[in-house]
Amino acid sequence: MNLFGGFRIALTALGANRLRSSLTVLGLVIGIAAVITLMSIGRGAESTVTSYIEDLGTNLIFVQPGADVDQGVRGSTGTGSTLTMDDAKSLEDSLQTPAISMIAPEKATLAQVVARGENLRSRILGVTPEYEQVRNFSVEQGLFISEQHLQSRAMVAILGSSVKETLFEDSNPIGQRILVNGKPFTVIGILERMGGTFQGLQDEIIVVPITTVQYRLSSNRTTEGKQTIQQINVQIGDGHDIEEAKSQIRQVLRIEHQINGEDDFSLTSQEEVIDAFSGIIGTFTLFLGAVAAISLVVGGIGVMNIMLVSVTERTREIGIRKAIGATRRDILLQFLMESGLLSLVGGAIGVMFGWGLSKLFSRFEFNEQTIETLVSPDIVLLALTVSVGIGLFFGIYPATRASKLDPIEALRHQ
Repeated sequence: MNLFGGFRIALTALGANRLRSSLTVLGLVIGIAAVITLMSIGRGAESTVTSYIEDLGTNLIFVQPGADVDQGVRGSTGTGSTLTMDDAKSLEDSLQTPAISMIAPEKATLAQVVARGENLRSRILGVTPEYEQVRNFSVEQGLFISEQHLQSRAMVAILGSSVKETLFEDSNPIGQRILVNGKPFTVIGILERMGGTFQGLQDEIIVVPITTVQYRLSSNRTTEGKQTIQQINVQIGDGHDIEEAKSQIRQVLRIEHQINGEDDFSLTSQEEVIDAFSGIIGTFTLFLGAVAAISLVVGGIGVMNIMLVSVTERTREIGIRKAIGATRRDILLQFLMESGLLSLVGGAIGVMFGWGLSKLFSRFEFNEQTIETLVSPDIVLLALTVSVGIGLFFGIYPATRASKLDPIEALRHQ
């Protein structure tokens, strides 16, 4: 029996019981659509996180207080008190750190912000002028922090877009006063809206000079009495690699901190952060796919059921075919082709439904954030392969049972 003949026979057999075949295909359609939809949501989340981290800047190393808890994964940021502005200045020495192009320290605190009768609790981020370039902060209106603001510990603020909308709605806040923990600040700029689940965090902050945070809002100090900072953002220069820059940073800070034993700071590259988050979300995506795959197994059981019924109903047909020369291999391939065809059709329709559901979910919002979905070719290929594989796997037993029927007994079957 050639493949074309087997395909024609399989199509005729399945078409003879359209309703039963359709219901069997429906089980596979639901399973495939569920796998594609859930995995596309997971992939979308992974893509969103990666995009957010990449938008923070390029070729970055994050220096944070406290020793590494694990490779690429830390405890709570800023729980230590080992980094100071002196550390940031020491890393600016091009003779000791030629791999570094720019340094941007930061220090954050929470504060109650009041303006025009409106109030909110916001994250106050203290930065230097270099922060705008290192971390890709863009000012939509007004100015960013200047060196003069830094030196004078100026009471000036740049509002995130969401903060601006909450406090000032549609009016222009430039030049207006806000109270931060009861202290008056003048608004000099508004940050561009980032939006998205993770990027939206930037919309909720207020940027001020780092010296203003240190001396007017949060005066945490080291045991030596120096003002602390929470993180140093290091941008690597062109032509230099991450490990080279890390080695130089570690050497400078160990001398600065007079360390003989373990480091009291940690270095995390941008790539390590992306890999860590991608690993976590990737595992979550596989979990979603595994949960959805349960419905595929149920659909496979449906395929086995219909094939067993088909073998029973067509016992006499099998006997006639064997009597006129059909081999066990021919009968086996015929029934395997039928189960494979069911799975392929179910998989193809399931892919279309899954793609449609993914697009539909991408229109929804959760907590005012759009759900990102991403249907990649490997997800579609995996779903189709698993669908056909399940169909063939669950079709093996009925096909084997059909091929082993004794032709004489089969001909006697009523």
